[in-house]
Amino acid sequence: MGGTVPEHIAIIMDGNGRWATAQGFERTAGHEQGAVRVREVTRACRRLGVKVLTLYSFSTENWKRPTTEISVLWDILKRFLQIEREEMLTNGIRLNAIGQVDRLPMMVRLPLKSIMRETQHNDELVLNLALSYGSRSEIVSVVQQLCQEVADRKLTPEDITESLFSSRLETGGMPDPELIIRTSGEMRLSNFLMWQAAYAELVVLDIPWPDFTTDHLNDCIKEFNSR
Repeated sequence: MGGTVPEHIAIIMDGNGRWATAQGFERTAGHEQGAVRVREVTRACRRLGVKVLTLYSFSTENWKRPTTEISVLWDILKRFLQIEREEMLTNGIRLNAIGQVDRLPMMVRLPLKSIMRETQHNDELVLNLALSYGSRSEIVSVVQQLCQEVADRKLTPEDITESLFSSRLETGGMPDPELIIRTSGEMRLSNFLMWQAAYAELVVLDIPWPDFTTDHLNDCIKEFNSR
């Protein structure tokens, strides 16, 4: 592929439920197919030389969904971790998670943290799963932390710079996303990486996530290079 490959690509994986409904399936079938797309896109990003791939997997707002649907999502994530563990270890993929991970059920949290430890030194690609993630709560948490440090006289207000603030976010140490892709046609960020997205190129596709292919990924990168 010609042109520059973004160091950090972030994807808002929208439309699983709508895809399933349109096919006459239960909504959960869309999440199953969405997991297949995650595998394909992760492998493609590694091949292309992308350094960080952040996937909006479960937002803080998603806790409002029906309990049965949420349970299926955790089952799918658990199976994904079990299936992909060996590939991550073999192919230099480092698993990371951002968000309120401690809210996740233990059946997911334990294997997630275990694989994060096992892959922590891998350096081909960071697969960054945003789980129980919301950008506003992330920003508020950093503000509270910095306010406490000022109150404790560890910092002065003048010490608080954009660079310091960025370093305290959950993506601290990672480059900001250069390309954000959203599927299913919605023209909004939906509380995703709002600070980090300040200079990102946004590409919105009018297809649901289960229909997203590596060809679409390549087209998005071409679009990124054309801007």
